[in-house]
Amino acid sequence: MFYKTEVRDHIRVPPRFFEFDVNEAVLKAVKQKYDGLIDPNLGVIIDVANIKAIGEGIIIPGDGASYYDTTFELLAFQPELQEIIPGKIKDIADFGAFITLGPIDGMIHISQTMDDFVSFAKDKTLSGRDSKRTLRVGDLCRARVIAVSFKDVTNPKIGLTMRQPGLGKLEWIAAEEAPVAAPKEEKKAEKKTEKKKVKA
Repeated sequence: MFYKTEVRDHIRVPPRFFEFDVNEAVLKAVKQKYDGLIDPNLGVIIDVANIKAIGEGIIIPGDGASYYDTTFELLAFQPELQEIIPGKIKDIADFGAFITLGPIDGMIHISQTMDDFVSFAKDKTLSGRDSKRTLRVGDLCRARVIAVSFKDVTNPKIGLTMRQPGLGKLEWIAAEEAPVAAPKEEKKAEKKTEKKKVKA
């Protein structure tokens, strides 16, 4: 899920930013420190949304930079367990598929791609034996988060599943929902023909 989080931090503004006014210099320093940062508590930082307050600058002897007590807002992506997320298949391997979830990638184990026996083909395709469903690079999907690990902040792990109803490739979901309306129409048509027969 995407969050806007308010953060307060002492921001170091290096001398190369002194040519800008304080607001712009602090914004550049905050972006330099936080853009792309991955933090277990904040998630994946996408952007600095807004600088809310800047305190008085402090100079530390021996350091040419100035420090500002700054309050700012961050836009971050923090995946949560059981959250349903749309994504696009980025790559397929013999053990599963990698799906892009905005600023980060998740992994769907081959056993979690569909409710079927799944086989991997050399053309990077996953195919269901009985359902004849196929999953390819570039397919748009809907998946559920079943595992989140930020133990290695340089490479967070997001585990996903597409086996439950309403999940999977968007074409599969549309096909599952379409037949639900069709039988009702057929029953109505049958009732009309029966009424006509009675009147005759």
